[in-house]
Amino acid sequence: MQKILIIEDEENISNELKTLLESSGYEAIILKDFKNSLTKIKEIKPDLILLDINIPYLNGQILLKEIRKEENTPVIMVTSKNNETEEVLSMSYGADDYITKPYNPTILLLRINAVLKRLERNISSIKYKDILINTQKGVLIKDNKEIILTKNEMIILNYLIQKRGKIVTRDELMTDLWNNSEYVNDNALTVNISRLRSKLEEVGCENAIETRKGLGYILL
Repeated sequence: MQKILIIEDEENISNELKTLLESSGYEAIILKDFKNSLTKIKEIKPDLILLDINIPYLNGQILLKEIRKEENTPVIMVTSKNNETEEVLSMSYGADDYITKPYNPTILLLRINAVLKRLERNISSIKYKDILINTQKGVLIKDNKEIILTKNEMIILNYLIQKRGKIVTRDELMTDLWNNSEYVNDNALTVNISRLRSKLEEVGCENAIETRKGLGYILL
């Protein structure tokens, strides 16, 4: 079930959106802590965000800019009716789409579905150096050679790629594996990292994952 975060300060609109989304098969969460909105977004890890421009503390456009510094989560901006300036700014700040108030529920659902489908197509394969990674099949591909990854190895690699160049703690990896219904204890995580390193070496990526003692791992 895909998770959609609603960032809207009008309670009645938030509740209506939550009901609409849940009746359409999504998990809907309403953000209530606007003061710590960016922190909450990281904790919730939504698949898509519905973001109203007029929210407390940070307005929606500034919040979107902050999100884009760290996350690629799809964002649909909710703008005022017929305000072209808001629409242009929203797209320039990194919104995936926008919709104006008052919006038609059917059109909103169609736009949400279109953005999520577009995302699925975009992430079905990703590049790391000169390796193609098929995320749906869990396969590393280079020069017609294919190396199959386990589900856990694919989850770890995908997370490291998202955070490439930054240190990722063991706790972060354990949490990501747990969120994907895969229980992994500390020893098993070490084994998975070791196997992933070996498979990357098989396709010519030696020393791709560096251990930072006492801190975690970093994908170079």
